[in-house]
Amino acid sequence: MGEVQGLMSLKHADVAVGQTINWPIYNQAGQILFKSGVHIADQQQLNHLLEVGYCDANNLWDSIPSKLPSLEQLGAKTVPDTISKPAEELNKETIVELDSVRWTVGEVFHLQTHDQAATRYTVRLIGYVKNKSLLVTAPTIDGRSASIREGQAFIIRAFPGKKAYAFTANLLKYVYMPFSYLHLSYPRQVRSTTIRQGARATVKIIASVTIGNPEQTAAATLGDLSMGGTSGVVKKSIGKKGDVGVIKFKVNAAGNDEYLVLDVILRSVAVTETGEEFRLGFEFINLTPQSRLILSAFVHQTLAEMD
Repeated sequence: MGEVQGLMSLKHADVAVGQTINWPIYNQAGQILFKSGVHIADQQQLNHLLEVGYCDANNLWDSIPSKLPSLEQLGAKTVPDTISKPAEELNKETIVELDSVRWTVGEVFHLQTHDQAATRYTVRLIGYVKNKSLLVTAPTIDGRSASIREGQAFIIRAFPGKKAYAFTANLLKYVYMPFSYLHLSYPRQVRSTTIRQGARATVKIIASVTIGNPEQTAAATLGDLSMGGTSGVVKKSIGKKGDVGVIKFKVNAAGNDEYLVLDVILRSVAVTETGEEFRLGFEFINLTPQSRLILSAFVHQTLAEMD
């Protein structure tokens, strides 16, 4: 079973021992486990929260501490801006023009209705007509098109790279043929908040994932990659949250093909918006210095090519 829409599993980057969490923590079914204000007193409590805890995606507007190692510690001569940004820049909120945001086709948007806050949808960006309309896929529930009315107001959020974006829009038109998609009103301004120091590179890499007890192996298409982890889509659900496994994939870093075999923890399992595949979120663990350097070189090379 996938996660409740709008909830995201807790990760090591989200919480730490000694931290007071200023938002509720839920279980996978969406029931509140801890109210806002819980204090993480020790490692045992932290491990428990990472095992069973989920947070509302909205709470990524809060400050998220980074635990990425510096490249200086790995012997590099310089530290790229994406890692060396000072902590005080996190949670910095600005208002930007939508035209300045580098949306890409396929970007995941989270839609929350104004009148029913608990109703959430996940859609993908198809394209836009400047100052006219945003075009996104039609939301589905259990594989069927969701019933929404024209004029419906939404709060829309996206979490690409290091920033989180939020804006409001109305449903202008629900188009059913030749396939279902939505025309949303075009916002001129978007609220932007820096939520993490380590950026995620958008990729399309075929990987082999082995995880679970008993072990299961499946092919995954990785969609993003950072120093801390990756997420990928598989055709069948394998493993469960907290399982330890191995992910294998090839990258080209600095002109050389490198084959990475990395230990991972499965941190999230969610049904995709089509209802036919599963999106798995992995955290990298036990990275060797060599693997860190290769991964860092590839991530920052990919980010530079995206600029």
